[in-house]
Amino acid sequence: MGCESSKLASCCWTGESGPIHEAQNPDEEKNEVSDSPAFCEFTFEQLRIATSAFAVENIVSEHGEKAPNVVYKGKLENQRPVAVKRFNRSAWPDSRQFLEEARAVGQLRNNRLANLLGCCCEGDERLLVAEFMPKETLAKHLFHWDTQPMKWAMRLRVALYIAQALEYCTGKGRALYHDLNAYRILFGEDGDPRLSCFGLMKNSRDGKSYSTNLAFTPPEYLRTGRITPESVIFSFGTLLLDLLSGKHIPPSHALDLIKDRNLEMLTDSCLEGQFSTDDGTELVRIASRCLQYEPRERPNLKSLVSALYPLQKEAEVPSLVLMGISSDGETMPLSPLGEACLKTDLTAIHEILEALGYKDDGGAATELSFQMWTDQMLETLNSKKKGDVAFKNKDFSAAIECYTQFIDVGTMASPTVFVRRCLSYLMNDMPREALNDTVQAQVISPVWHIASYLQAASLFTLGRENEAQIALREAAILEEEKNASA
Repeated sequence: MGCESSKLASCCWTGESGPIHEAQNPDEEKNEVSDSPAFCEFTFEQLRIATSAFAVENIVSEHGEKAPNVVYKGKLENQRPVAVKRFNRSAWPDSRQFLEEARAVGQLRNNRLANLLGCCCEGDERLLVAEFMPKETLAKHLFHWDTQPMKWAMRLRVALYIAQALEYCTGKGRALYHDLNAYRILFGEDGDPRLSCFGLMKNSRDGKSYSTNLAFTPPEYLRTGRITPESVIFSFGTLLLDLLSGKHIPPSHALDLIKDRNLEMLTDSCLEGQFSTDDGTELVRIASRCLQYEPRERPNLKSLVSALYPLQKEAEVPSLVLMGISSDGETMPLSPLGEACLKTDLTAIHEILEALGYKDDGGAATELSFQMWTDQMLETLNSKKKGDVAFKNKDFSAAIECYTQFIDVGTMASPTVFVRRCLSYLMNDMPREALNDTVQAQVISPVWHIASYLQAASLFTLGRENEAQIALREAAILEEEKNASA
């Protein structure tokens, strides 16, 4: 059935006092299962290494005026990708309060959350570590889409999954979620929407934490300066408006449109023909109930989940399909080096690295030319040259020995030498040592795709298939970006 605005407008408003009808939710317990590791505390040095010394190119987002903070993409020693949020030093003056909050949120584990994996509290540093969600934010897909608008079925899935996430958190004693908006909703590798755990942290004990535009804040926050569990329901209502309209419409304006039955300004024109009038009416009704002025008149999360569940018409369709996002591993063509690493064809990798030489080592090459006059440097350079000869002649044991002599001096940092020693280790059936070398190469040159490709080959050799596929996709993306900029 089509979604003509005139049809929806004629029957969407049924009054503010109507109840939300409940249905059974068979997924209620299933979502509590998660393979996320237990919460732990990291050292600052571990997170510095994970983010390549908080490199600018690893910044995922920056926000916050009163207490600015930055979120970085990182990778732990076990190659798990993570999001690392580094707070401004004034955000958490009380270290004990920060640890208490982080540990409490870190106990939550649910497939509807981008779960908190750990934290760091050293000196003035306050950092959070969460699961990394590679498919960006709801804001990106809803407001700033490039190829196609988000489908109706996917918008309803977002609404349900986020309601389930909030219901789970409430059941675990974390009913307050601060500043719920489209930027707090992330999409995982499988395309499923997840609620960021960062919004569960508050930087004050009395619940005073809200940073969004005042036009979108719950009415009671304007009166008291505090948020309550009912405030979260109001914010969820604004989220439903976002999903319905594809725009960020102030709730007061949206309610006026609903009361006047003027939905042409409220409903995303891109959705025409994608949903029935009944489903559109129900979503508008749910949103209007969430946006009631009096907190006690808003529905609870259990009833919201029950009301949204029957609206899921394409529940068996994978989220990536609904989102129109193809799996990177299936669609992104691999370069010859990528193919060689996928197949762990070490001979082919050797040929490519030998042909590549040191052309990606511009900085190191310049440094070498300036320092050749010292005896120590001359000896170091001789070690490197001997390693290069051994590498070319496929004497990989000798290559390891010579490159190690060069690296141990520590005067010059060459990612190419680490990559070459990595392959030499693989040739000598030493994959763990090889993997360590790829990490060192990434620390020196975070966006160098060769290091990520060799990391994938090392992980494949170790039998860590999933991590290897992630490294392979990251390498292909980095290589594509490099080629595009060139």
